[in-house]
Amino acid sequence: MRKRRAIAAALLLAMSAISAARADESLWSLLKGGGQVVLMRHALTTPGVGDPEGMRLADCATQRNLSDEGRAHARVVGEAFRARAIPVAQVLSSPWCRCLETARLAFGTEPQASPALGNLFGRADPQGRQIGQMRTLVSRRPSGGNLVLVSHGSTILALTGVSPATGEMVVVTPQGDGKFVVAGRLEVPAR
Repeated sequence: MRKRRAIAAALLLAMSAISAARADESLWSLLKGGGQVVLMRHALTTPGVGDPEGMRLADCATQRNLSDEGRAHARVVGEAFRARAIPVAQVLSSPWCRCLETARLAFGTEPQASPALGNLFGRADPQGRQIGQMRTLVSRRPSGGNLVLVSHGSTILALTGVSPATGEMVVVTPQGDGKFVVAGRLEVPAR
């Protein structure tokens, strides 16, 4: 009986892995066609939660920044996009240094900083206005590729209801008029 349960558990695990791989390939195919919005949480940072007391956006030395592992992972994400010839029309980023650096390393371009993508962690006051601005961004179908938005877990969660891991992406399909549909989650494993 135990052997049957172990075999059944192993089969379920294998089927789950196959299903996840198919879901990932389905999302990559969707992105290859363009017109999607990719909400990416910044890559791995130095240990901690939030930013140190006295943090200033204009001074990266006062913020929690990417770790070496996070920088390497951001590059791997970019390699995955290039290997699959995923068209990127535009890259926007939170003005926090860890997001800007993730965007630069992954997509090889200078991102446009957007306060709409800023960190909501511990900042409930601007949430309604900021989420409205983000909703406008993600509900418009980009032309000439996909729109990549590099932000924070708390911000992506507030907009989509999905809490991404560091470096994970939430792919959404714009529907217009402030609406969008979450197509799925995509994680590129770090090497």
